[in-house]
Amino acid sequence: MMHSILPSHGGDPVFVVLIRTIVLYLLIIVGIRLLGKRQVGELEPSELTLALIIADLASVPMQDNGIPLMAGLIPIVVLLSVATILSVLSARSIRFRALLCGRPSVVIQDGLVLEEELRKNRLTLDELMEELRIQGFTDFHAIKFAILETNGQLSVVPRADQKPPTCAQLSVPVQEPGIPVILISDGRLLERNLKDQGYEQSWLSKQLAAHGMSSPEQVFLLTVDQLGNTYCVAKGGAA
Repeated sequence: MMHSILPSHGGDPVFVVLIRTIVLYLLIIVGIRLLGKRQVGELEPSELTLALIIADLASVPMQDNGIPLMAGLIPIVVLLSVATILSVLSARSIRFRALLCGRPSVVIQDGLVLEEELRKNRLTLDELMEELRIQGFTDFHAIKFAILETNGQLSVVPRADQKPPTCAQLSVPVQEPGIPVILISDGRLLERNLKDQGYEQSWLSKQLAAHGMSSPEQVFLLTVDQLGNTYCVAKGGAA
């Protein structure tokens, strides 16, 4: 009976370790992709638990050739399948998501710190004030709501009179510059991007001359937005 999809004895041990590591690495990448594009600090408790368990399961068959590779693959596949099922159930049921991930907690309302909510979430005043300072708030009275999200992040909603006015509120007309497009990256001209933006070499030469340069090789970064505004950084850091 075959206990492993790869031999644990015989052959080149280094090659076996290499193959086992690559297989487990690729499987973990699939697992992380299933979690979505999040940072570690933004993972839900169930997602963080899954990531830690998968990492631990993968490390054992990577280090010990005597352990069948399937002993690591099967639990990881099972966990990923369970995570996918839980994700689907969470998307379809608000109650199930609240049970699995918890609910956001309002820790500040109308400038008042809610002591009971802090205790319930085991959040100290020092930690709360640190999070507020990170987001640029030092005055509790300026805060309408501070919400501790299910991933541990603190969302702060300032009072309406503390928010900076927008151009729409001031009736100031503005144009959307769009997303800057890279034309030159580390001395290399991206000709396709240049053509897609509707520019030619003559326009590029004028832009380089305006920044005191004569060739793309002198440019570390050159971008252009939809309004034709350029941003240029020469190699060596000169803008």
